[in-house]
Amino acid sequence: MGLKIFKALWFLSVLAVLVNLLLTYISLPESVVVHDDGPDRIALQRDTFFYAMTGLLAIVNVMVYFISKAYKTNLDFRAWFHGLVITLNVFFIVATNFIGLFNSGDRFDYKRIDFIIYGSLGLFVLWIVAWPIYLLYKKFFIKEIV
Repeated sequence: MGLKIFKALWFLSVLAVLVNLLLTYISLPESVVVHDDGPDRIALQRDTFFYAMTGLLAIVNVMVYFISKAYKTNLDFRAWFHGLVITLNVFFIVATNFIGLFNSGDRFDYKRIDFIIYGSLGLFVLWIVAWPIYLLYKKFFIKEIV
């Protein structure tokens, strides 16, 4: 049951990240600044940024199918991995929105939204840490009936 819920949430997160990427792509200028630290400025063409993000999203989300084929019987791990990809999709949504906001030309106090960026990374780290904790819990507290 949990795997089915995570599959549905994963599918919705894929749709959300793709719609977000398309909407961000529309609003980006021709030259997209990805990193701006004084003289070390990294800028990409808008199309290059879009196709690089699309490729990265495709690689991350296709991993769900590879894991599903490799771990057919381990439903718990598959559900956890779907959740991991969901957290990555949330991070990609936050990151592309931030890049779009940064390149919009509007004056904005970026210190006000840093907790959202770090929160999405923290969610990813918490999800990674949850798997070993779940395995320890299952080993010590859940007894299988033979």
